[in-house]
Amino acid sequence: MIDAVDRQLLNFLQSDARISNAELARRVGMAPSGVLERVKKLEERGLVRGYEARLDARKLGSGLVAFTYVRSDDRVGGIDSAQMLAEIPEVQEVHHIAGEDCYLIKIRVADVEALGKLLREKIGVIPAIRSTRTTIVMETLKETATVLIPEGDGNAV
Repeated sequence: MIDAVDRQLLNFLQSDARISNAELARRVGMAPSGVLERVKKLEERGLVRGYEARLDARKLGSGLVAFTYVRSDDRVGGIDSAQMLAEIPEVQEVHHIAGEDCYLIKIRVADVEALGKLLREKIGVIPAIRSTRTTIVMETLKETATVLIPEGDGNAV
């Protein structure tokens, strides 16, 4: 269960992972030692999985985003192909999905040529993969890793 203070801490950390413990304490009206202990407990419980910087992929030469549906011959419940897909650096997300396809992956590369090469040379060579269908993103209107934190008594956590 999380309370109102935990929700505040999670929201502040989610919006700015570089916020200092002293600033967190000031914002929630607690002693820094109490806030530090609460944040450690949130981390131990797995509610805070890590901290990272969000980079501008376009400025770093990876401006093309694509989503690819992947069908594989993995045995029922098997995720061998998913594990191989997850090891490819250009693959940012791997989702096991319901329906005709097995996985939905998010890819970020420099351009269409790089996408084609990736599909042929890294994804297409995975033995169990039968087929792929790719959608290229024309423009991203919203992209976030922000998670909605439940209100109320915290039973959802």
